[in-house]
Amino acid sequence: MSGSARWALVLLAVSGSLVAQTQEQVLRDEIAVLRKQYEAQQNALMILEQRLRQLEAGDSRVAAAPSRPAPATVAPARTSTETAQGYGQSLRDSSEQPPSVEALYQEASGFFGGGRFSIEPGLTYSHYDTRQLFLNGFLALDAIFLGNLGVDEINADTFTFDLTGRLNWRQRWQFDINVPYIYRQTTYRSAGAGGASSTYSEQRVNESPSLGDISVGVAYKFLDEARGRPDAVVSLRVKAPTGKAPYGIKLDQVEGNDNLTVPESLPTGNGVWATTLGLSMVKTLDPAILFGNLAYTYNRAEQFDDISPQRGVRVPGEVKLGDYIQFGAGVAFALNERMSMSMSFSELINRRSRIRFEGTSWQAVNGSNANASYFNIGMTLAISDRLTLVPNLSVGLTPDSQDFSLSLKLPYYF
Repeated sequence: MSGSARWALVLLAVSGSLVAQTQEQVLRDEIAVLRKQYEAQQNALMILEQRLRQLEAGDSRVAAAPSRPAPATVAPARTSTETAQGYGQSLRDSSEQPPSVEALYQEASGFFGGGRFSIEPGLTYSHYDTRQLFLNGFLALDAIFLGNLGVDEINADTFTFDLTGRLNWRQRWQFDINVPYIYRQTTYRSAGAGGASSTYSEQRVNESPSLGDISVGVAYKFLDEARGRPDAVVSLRVKAPTGKAPYGIKLDQVEGNDNLTVPESLPTGNGVWATTLGLSMVKTLDPAILFGNLAYTYNRAEQFDDISPQRGVRVPGEVKLGDYIQFGAGVAFALNERMSMSMSFSELINRRSRIRFEGTSWQAVNGSNANASYFNIGMTLAISDRLTLVPNLSVGLTPDSQDFSLSLKLPYYF
C-alpha cells in the first residue's frame, strides 16, 4: 500500500472518531436537557399537588406561618459547611409539613400557629397515696417502746375536666383562658383504734364536681427561630380563687378511733390570687424538637373569715402560700406522618407557707415547703389537619409529687 493510501486510512479513522465523540456529546446534551425538563415538570407537579391538597382540606396554615421560613420548592445541593450550619432546619423547611410535625410543634411551642383560634378539652386523672407512722410514747431501756402506735394512710384520686380556649393575634400574641371542673375522692385509713396497732379505721370523703381556679394568660413571642437561636416566648398568667378554698374546713374525729380525723369536705382551689411569669424556648434539631421552660409563681396573701380546722371554733386570719419556681426540659420526635413522641422532666420547688391569726404575728407552717419532680412521656397523634389527640403520662419522682397523673387533651384548631 502506498503512503497516500495509508494517510487516507488514518484520516478516515480520525474523522470517524471525531464524529463518534461529537454524536456522544450531542446525546449527553440532549439527555441533560431532558433531565432538566423532567425535573421542572416534577417540581410543577409537586406544587400543583400541594395546592390541590390545600384546597381540598381548606387549610391555609402553610401560607400563614411566618415563624417558619418558606424555602424554595427545590432545595439546591448543600456543601458540607452549609449542611452543618443548617442542621435541624428540615423539620420546618418544607412547603407542607407532615401533620405529626405540625401538631408536635404546636404542642411544644404553646400553639403559635398563624393567627388562629383553638379549643382544647382535657381530662386528667391523678393519684396520690402516702403512709405515715406516728409514735405517742417513749422508749424504755433503749429498746422497748411504751405508748401508742398510729399508722395513717391517705389515698387520693382527682379527676379534672378542663376547657381551654386560645386565640393568636398578629402571629405574635396569644391569649388564653382555662376553666377546670374538679371531682375529688380521698380515703383516710388509720391504725391504732382503741390502742391496738392491728385495728384499722377507714373513712372516705367525696367532693362532687365543682369549679376550680380559673386562670387567664397572655404570651408574646419575642424571638423567632433561626440558625443558632430558638423560638422564645414570654408569658404572664393570673389565677383567680374561684374554687373552694382549703381554709376553714372543719375536721371531725372518726368514731371508735381517736387517732383519725377527716375533713368535712375537700377543696378544689388554693383560695388565693396567683401570678406566674414564664419563659419558654423551642428549637428544632432534625429529627427532634427540643423545648424548655422556666416560671416563677407569686401567691398573694389573702384574708379569710375563718382559718381554724376545729369544729365550733371560728378564727379569722391571713394566709400567705409559699411562692414557687418551676422549670423543665424535654425532647420530642416525629415518628411518622401522623404520630410523634415526647419525653420531658419538670420540677417544682415550693417555699414555706405562712399564716397569721388575727392579732398575732406571722408564723411559718412546718412541712409546707416541697420539692416535686416528674418524668413525663407523651404522644401527639394528628387525627386530622385540625384535630389532635395528646395523651400524657406523668410519674412522680419525689415524695412530694403525685404518684402518677394521666391526661388526655383534644386540641382543635380553627
